[in-house]
Amino acid sequence: MSRVGRKPVEIPEKVKIEYKDKVVTVKGEKGTLTSTVNPSVDLDIKDKLIVVTMEKETRSNMALQGMTRSIVANMITGVTKGYERSLEINGIGYRAEVKGNTIVFNLGYSHPINFELPKGISASVAKAIVKISGIDNQLLGQTAATIRKLRPPEPYKGKGIKYVGERIKRKAGKTGTK
Repeated sequence: MSRVGRKPVEIPEKVKIEYKDKVVTVKGEKGTLTSTVNPSVDLDIKDKLIVVTMEKETRSNMALQGMTRSIVANMITGVTKGYERSLEINGIGYRAEVKGNTIVFNLGYSHPINFELPKGISASVAKAIVKISGIDNQLLGQTAATIRKLRPPEPYKGKGIKYVGERIKRKAGKTGTK
């Protein structure tokens, strides 16, 4: 079994953490994040370390302990460094441009798609690469998945939106028979 939940999370000097009534708030130089903690687990904050403890040692509580530890660690990383995801647009005539808080995609449909960015997420477009960034890792991942869903990459020519570094399984096209 994983022992991720038992590892303590270090608190950097510029980060302030408040924990009250099962709500943890992390404040840093990039912003503030808030999350609720499951009633089965608890946070102990002392000496610049956070330790996640559980009430009873059951299988589901161990999973919640590891998940809570990962969420708190991601919140600390988000308010100190931030997160970034890159998406690549492949296809003739496929384009994207940022207009304020909206990304306008031309993806081979009969109309352009206006994608409204959630609060706390920013984007930039360079050539065929869309970079989205923010401090909330969960929201950033969900936003990237939603953008990818607008035109998923197809297996024959590889046209569509994919993550940078993602490998698409390619298929051979049909061959003519005599």
